[in-house]
Amino acid sequence: MKALILAAGDGTRLRPLTSNKPKPLLTVAGKPYLAHLVQALKDAGIKDQTILVGWKSNKVREFFGDGQHMGVDLTYLEQKERLGTANAIGVAEGIIQEDFVCVNGDVVMAPESIAELVTAFQKDRRPIMGTVEVPDPSRFGVVEQKDGKLVRVWEKPSNPPSNLINGGIFGLTPEVFDLIHRTERSSRGEYEFTDTLNMMSAEMDVRVHRIVGEWIDVGYPWELLRANEYLMGRLKRNVRGTVEEGAVIKGNVVVEEGAVIRSGSYIEGPVYISKGCDVGPNCYIRPSTCLGEGVKVGNAVEVKNSIIMQRTNVPHHNYIGDSVIGERCNFGSGTKVANLRFDDRAVRVSTRGQLINSGRRKLGAIIGDDVKTGINAMIEPGAVIWEGTIIGMGALARGNIGPNSRVL
Repeated sequence: MKALILAAGDGTRLRPLTSNKPKPLLTVAGKPYLAHLVQALKDAGIKDQTILVGWKSNKVREFFGDGQHMGVDLTYLEQKERLGTANAIGVAEGIIQEDFVCVNGDVVMAPESIAELVTAFQKDRRPIMGTVEVPDPSRFGVVEQKDGKLVRVWEKPSNPPSNLINGGIFGLTPEVFDLIHRTERSSRGEYEFTDTLNMMSAEMDVRVHRIVGEWIDVGYPWELLRANEYLMGRLKRNVRGTVEEGAVIKGNVVVEEGAVIRSGSYIEGPVYISKGCDVGPNCYIRPSTCLGEGVKVGNAVEVKNSIIMQRTNVPHHNYIGDSVIGERCNFGSGTKVANLRFDDRAVRVSTRGQLINSGRRKLGAIIGDDVKTGINAMIEPGAVIWEGTIIGMGALARGNIGPNSRVL
C-alpha cells in the first residue's frame, strides 16, 4: 500500500516562520514535523510514500531526498496551481493506481492513530475517513455520520450537526480519481475534497473512523508549540554529545553528537538539543524546549517551552518563554521575552490584519529569520516580528512588526 502526503501549501498563516522555509520543514521535537509523519506512516507499515510539494519544493526534496536515510521510498509530485484539496489529490492520478492512504501534511497526531486507521483500511478495503471530536467544530469540516458511515461533510457550518470533524487522513481507492473529475469548483474557485467526499458517500459506503488521542492542526505559529509539547513528551533519553562536569541533565533529554553542554547548565527534560549546539555555562533549559542545529544558549540564559531554530544565538542574560524563534537570530544581552498578560487572559496575536485569540495563557513571541535585538530590548506577549528586523537597545517590541523594520 502507498501513502500520499499533501504538503504543497504556502503556509501563509504561519508567516513569518514560513517566509523563507516551506511549512513541512518547520522544526518540532528535533526535526521537521513532516519527518514525524513520514516515520509514523513507516511504522504503520507503509514505506512507499509520495509527497505532494508546492512552494519552495526544492528545499523539501533536498532534506528528504529519496527517503533511504529514513528507511522509506519517497517520490514527489508538484501541485503547480493551488486549486484546492481535491485538485491536490487528483495530481496523483496515474501515479498511484492502487489503494492508498492520504494524509494532510500539516496535521500532527499520535502514530498509533495512524496505524489503527491503516489497519482498518487494509482489513476492509473500502474508503475510510478519519474523524476527530473537538469542542468547537464550527471552524472545520463537520462530519455527519450514521451507523459508522459518512452521510455528509458540512464546511464550517454555523449549526454543526455533530462535534466530529474531518481529521485529514483517509483510506482511498482508485475510484476517487473519477469522483474528483466530476467535482465542480466551489464558490472560492477551488475543487474542494469535501464536495468529492459528499459525492462518494452518496454512491458508496464511506466508513467513519474516530481518531482517539492527540490531534493537532498546525495552522498558526503557536500551534507549533502545542505540537512540540506533544511530540517532546514521547522523547526517550539519549545523550551522545559532550557534557562537562558540573552540568545537570534530568529526565528525557536528547543531546545529539557534536553538541556541547557546559558546566553549570541545568536541563530539565523533555528537551531536544541538536548537533552543533553550544549550551552554557550556567544556564537553565526548561521542559519542552527544542534547540535546532548550531544554536548558542549562553551564560545566565533561561529558555522555557520554546522552539529555537538553526544557528540562532541567545548568548547572555536573556529570557525566552513559550516562543518560536526563526533561524540566524541574535539576542543582545538582557533581551527579555514576556509571555504572560497582567490580567492572566489568553494572549491575542495580530496576524493577517486580525487580532486572534491564541487560546494560550502563556505565549511569548513569534520571530522570523535574521532578527537582531540590542541590549535590554523588551518583547511583549504575542508579538510577531518578521524577518530581518532590528529591535534596538532598550526598545519595546509589540504587535505585528513587518519585515526589515527598525524599532529604536
